[in-house]
Amino acid sequence: MSDEELEDFLILRSLEEPITEAELEAAGDESGRALKALRDEGVGIRWVDSEVLTDEDGGITGTFCHYRAEDEAAIREHADRAGLPATRIDRRGEPLDGE
Repeated sequence: MSDEELEDFLILRSLEEPITEAELEAAGDESGRALKALRDEGVGIRWVDSEVLTDEDGGITGTFCHYRAEDEAAIREHADRAGLPATRIDRRGEPLDGE
């Protein structure tokens, strides 16, 4: 599946309890393995970038991720395989201009 056929999705991954940087790295590794397995199976999905959410103590409380995928089902399958929450999944709209 070509990149032009993929849609942009934004995923909020809220965590019930804050995690450490090491735990975040481990989750990222698992996510990468799940992405590779899905692509090897012919599923159109690609990670674009992620923003880390923290509390006032610096604990990681979640992420806000941008993926390109063939559909929402691919996003959900990735989350399930990687053991990651997918609290909210939305299609990405046009970016806003301004300061």
